[in-house]
Amino acid sequence: MVGKLYLVATPIGNLEDITFRALRILKEVDIIAAEDTRVTLKLLNHYEIKKPLISNHRHNEDKNEDFLISKLKEGKNIAIVSDAGTPGISDPGEVIVKKAIKENIEVISIPGACAAISGLICSGLDTNEFVFYGFLPLNKKNRKEKLEELKTENKTAILYEAPHKIKETLKDLKQIIGERKVTIARELTKIHEEFIRGEINEIIEKTENIKGEMILFIEGAKKVLLDNPLNSMSVEEHYKFYENQGLDKKEIIKKVAKDRGVTKNEIYKMFV
Repeated sequence: MVGKLYLVATPIGNLEDITFRALRILKEVDIIAAEDTRVTLKLLNHYEIKKPLISNHRHNEDKNEDFLISKLKEGKNIAIVSDAGTPGISDPGEVIVKKAIKENIEVISIPGACAAISGLICSGLDTNEFVFYGFLPLNKKNRKEKLEELKTENKTAILYEAPHKIKETLKDLKQIIGERKVTIARELTKIHEEFIRGEINEIIEKTENIKGEMILFIEGAKKVLLDNPLNSMSVEEHYKFYENQGLDKKEIIKKVAKDRGVTKNEIYKMFV
């Protein structure tokens, strides 16, 4: 009889944020494939669960799929877990799920904590429609292209970002999309949980030496801004457009600010 593949959501910080069903499945499966066995072992020890663990992270996930599929075909039940939250969402899981479905192996979701959703509902931004970008590409060109997409995105955007990159990302966003409301959710469910809300300029000032796991939520572009083709440009290109028309700096700043729906002072600070 073929085994079942379980995708088990684990806590994103507070160890109490795990379901009774998730604990039961972790106790019943034959193998647990973990993103980092050391992290998962802490969770299992906390709940006195003893199970064989194998490493299954983004660097070996492709190589592991044949082994995991073979074990499932032998009748073994396997749980996939990430270090925190729901596997398969910017974490290992997607590769083995696709392979299992192709092999007609049952895939079962054991729902629970998800950092993106937990942060979104407390962000203060629109939750009716949103888009998830995950982690930005490491390649600078690809990273910029991804940020450029946010210029015309009218839904709340969700980004995962490392603390040492957050300030650079905010500055790039300021340059590319202009001023928007943003929220940073930091250290969710942990002792130092914090939500930092405000305009991009304000948040840049508040993120000096910021530490911990974090998620960035970005307000969607307003329709009035999307209707103006000039707003598809970066702020610098927008400024240059009016400069080429022979306008003086004061008038350019006034026009750019009006087009982008921000204050003149915000544009002025970018070009002083």
